[in-house]
Amino acid sequence: MKIFTKIRDIKAELGQVRAQKKSIGFVPTMGALHQGHISLVERARKENGIVVTSIFVNPTQFNNPEDLKKYPRTWEKDLEMLKSAPNDIVFSPEVEEMYPAHEPEEHFDFKGLDMVMEGKFRPGHFQGVARVVAKLFRIVEPDRVYFGEKDYQQLLIIRKISEQLFPDITIVACPTVREKDGLAMSSRNALLDPTTRSEALIIFQALLKARELKNKMTVPELKKMVEDKINSSSTLRVEYFEIADENNLQPLAEINQNARAFIAVQAGKVRLIDNLSLNF
Repeated sequence: MKIFTKIRDIKAELGQVRAQKKSIGFVPTMGALHQGHISLVERARKENGIVVTSIFVNPTQFNNPEDLKKYPRTWEKDLEMLKSAPNDIVFSPEVEEMYPAHEPEEHFDFKGLDMVMEGKFRPGHFQGVARVVAKLFRIVEPDRVYFGEKDYQQLLIIRKISEQLFPDITIVACPTVREKDGLAMSSRNALLDPTTRSEALIIFQALLKARELKNKMTVPELKKMVEDKINSSSTLRVEYFEIADENNLQPLAEINQNARAFIAVQAGKVRLIDNLSLNF
């Protein structure tokens, strides 16, 4: 497995890969890898001639500097997991390499996808995500890029900028990978204290309950039920719970075939998100 930290070096390497007519699968990450990330690498492995994974904690997508500071970094463990996947190339640049001084900031039009849920509670977050993703796409020039559905709003936003700027890249959505008790795998799970980790499984249970009762309760009733169930925990507080159309993220007044439940929960000092299609 080759590791690159400089843009010019990885571009030179991938130029040789393309000369050999090998397809490139790409998995962008912020490190602190878990089995959810590895499932993306494994999918990329099956569908491409070579797999590139990036590890870069992107400062422009953090609203809270403290969140950036405490984001878990597990470099050695990450590399071991990637070697076993197996992954071919790791790109792990320094911040100065990705964001040179005096570089003009690129802005993106998400057609309203960024005005709800995560975008509403984390203003500027998706501009930061899109900024780094666009840079990575230009550096790696992949054929296919793999994202998990846990960050569903991010997935739709990346699809939107890909349609606009990178029409030759295929965005591949992969199902959310969960712990045995149902908690969606996340790098932030490692920051949960034992009590909060135990109670966090209520999040997925509440989403399943909403799916089970979707034909017996109105949308407002479902929302109240989920919020009450989670807020009854000693360590969990719902930041938002929305039932929205999974194609455009607009809130739904009634359940339809595109209904998906989206939730953000403050779990102690850690913020967790999850989502679930309400249709089997």
